[in-house]
Amino acid sequence: MVVGRRPSVFVRPVSVDEGRKLQRISRTAKDPVRLRRAIVVLMSAQGQTVKDITSLMQVGEDYAREVIRAFNERGFDALDPKWSGVPENGQ
Repeated sequence: MVVGRRPSVFVRPVSVDEGRKLQRISRTAKDPVRLRRAIVVLMSAQGQTVKDITSLMQVGEDYAREVIRAFNERGFDALDPKWSGVPENGQ
């Protein structure tokens, strides 16, 4: 094991219907936070690693991990911008 390397985090298996719903959100979401979170979850469901997601989406690894964990725990409610106590813009 490499010291300092964080374990891979993946979204739980999503059903076909959930996958379709994530795709629909990623195409139609008006809220940029909801859109970004849906894409992070969708990419993870497609087998992309957190490192790949952060590279493609230009988000931090901690952000991607938190979104994935929240989706695993709360489902689609985790895509709502209000679930986090920290403002999305970091202020």
